[in-house]
Amino acid sequence: MDKTVEEIDFAKGDGLVPVIVQDANTKDVLTLAYSNKESLELTKKTGNSWFWSRSRNKLWMKGEESGNTQKVSEILVDCDSDAIIYLVEPSGPACHTGEKVCFHHNLEK
Repeated sequence: MDKTVEEIDFAKGDGLVPVIVQDANTKDVLTLAYSNKESLELTKKTGNSWFWSRSRNKLWMKGEESGNTQKVSEILVDCDSDAIIYLVEPSGPACHTGEKVCFHHNLEK
C-alpha cells in the first residue's frame, strides 16, 4: 500500500524522520540522515536525495557541494510511517570523508 507525504509521522521526531540511504543495486547501507516534510517533497519532486541537516540547521541536497549526488529510484516507508529508506543510485562516495559508505568504523569491544 502506497503512502503519501501527509501520512508520514514527522511529529515523533520533532519534525524529522530518519532516512536510511541504501544503494539500489548492491543494497549497501550508505548513510543515515534526516528528512523533514519539505526535504521529502523536494526528493520526490527532483528525484535527488534531499535532507534536513541538523548540524547546519538547513535543507541540503546530497552532492550539492561534492558532486556526489544520489538519484532516488524508490522511497520505502516503514509500518509506523516514521522512518524511510531511499534506494539510490549514487554518483560517488556517500561519506564526506570520501569513503563509499558512512558506516566504515567498528566499535571497540
